[in-house]
Amino acid sequence: MALTQSGSTGDHWSSRTAFILAAVGAAVGLGNIWRFPTLAGENGGGAFVLVYIGFVVLLGLPLVLSEVLLGRAGGEDAIGSVRKVAEHSNRSEAWKGIGALQITAGFLILSFYSVVAGWVINYVFVAGEDFLGALFSGNPLSVAFAGEDQATITGRMGDLFADPGKLIMLHAIFMAATIWIVASGVHDGIEKAAKWLMPAFFVLLVIVTIYGSFTGEFARAVSFMFTPDFGKLNPTALNEALGQALFSLSLAAGGLLTYGAYVQRDVKLAPTAAMIAIADTCVAILAGLMIFPIVFAVGLDPAAGPALIFQSLPIAFNQMPAGSLVGLVFFVLIFFAALTSSISLLEGPTAWVIDRFRFRRPFAAIIVGGVAFLIGVACALGYNVWSDVRPLGFWNIFADSDILDSLDGFTGKIMLPLGAFLVAIFVGWIADRRLIQQQTGLSGGMFMLWRFLVAWLCPIAVGLVLLFGLVPGLLGTS
Repeated sequence: MALTQSGSTGDHWSSRTAFILAAVGAAVGLGNIWRFPTLAGENGGGAFVLVYIGFVVLLGLPLVLSEVLLGRAGGEDAIGSVRKVAEHSNRSEAWKGIGALQITAGFLILSFYSVVAGWVINYVFVAGEDFLGALFSGNPLSVAFAGEDQATITGRMGDLFADPGKLIMLHAIFMAATIWIVASGVHDGIEKAAKWLMPAFFVLLVIVTIYGSFTGEFARAVSFMFTPDFGKLNPTALNEALGQALFSLSLAAGGLLTYGAYVQRDVKLAPTAAMIAIADTCVAILAGLMIFPIVFAVGLDPAAGPALIFQSLPIAFNQMPAGSLVGLVFFVLIFFAALTSSISLLEGPTAWVIDRFRFRRPFAAIIVGGVAFLIGVACALGYNVWSDVRPLGFWNIFADSDILDSLDGFTGKIMLPLGAFLVAIFVGWIADRRLIQQQTGLSGGMFMLWRFLVAWLCPIAVGLVLLFGLVPGLLGTS
């Protein structure tokens, strides 16, 4: 029942471990380190975390397996893989639109994701300069930004936003790094990057978490994250927990579908998908245990929103021992997470360009990355020169959104849930059942349970995310 792989990329992962590292790298990103702690802080902690984990198990894991198996069954880019499975199942090739939707979403996310990653690079430079200054002064374990007041520290973000040239330069540096890795190929680029960056990321994550457990209020953070107060749950919190489960696992962005095409036939997909989901969830939990003890130790607000990473935590490092060193380590680990995710976002459309136009990989990566860079330039200018531009101002739910926030909202609230919804429908109801079961490697009750989750629970739950994203009034919000 296996289909013939004929993608022009002709690549495969060298091992199951390489695929897991690359797939975890695709999933682990700013969504884990930034978005998860922010949402947990805004929605009361423990109850949100518990619901989030439940959604990962019941919805995220089945969808991860669905996307990876589609990629391996088709063996081509995201569009070609879905088309081949549809043809094998005697269904319309119009279903290939799932792949087109996914790589388009990934491409748009890459364009603004690179801009945000540029902010991270800026803080790596700032923290590095601060640490070197402390090192050369003979006090490498000093607090971060010694001698600066809180207004100066928090003002760095506003200064960065007001400098379009700097924003674009940082965006260009990050995009160039992403293009270089993808252009180097699956083995020499993506796989090598994953093998180096992901272990380094986990080591740095554990180091900062241990630091927070000794210098911060670790017990309070544990209580906040794991003591559920279900009275703080409301429809908005439930919707955000479900959306975060999809976003965090990098579902419907084309990366997992494309990476699945490089998986060898002898790899068992079900346990591999489970490892990806577990690793990603562990990173999100560790991120909370890393950030909240530090935040609580200096009396900052855990519900500070996006400012938590770029403004609140630098203030915390300014008040804690060895803050200059820990601040540098913290922003380096965020950079690693951002880079591994951006690689998968670029690989999806790049693989399609290679398959569709028979371009050489370096040229395809440069073309796709270059266009994404130009869109990102518009996002960067949206914070200064084009700050009054509201590209989706005609749509009430995006009326107040600048260029970057409009792209973020449109992809996150519409394109990703729609892509995940269509995958669930296609795998659960449209694709040949024998082919799907063969690819999963599951049998008996386990296959029936997985198929029930994909065919019934996932479409309903993800459909609600999509509906509530389009019609906020249903949640009692404006």
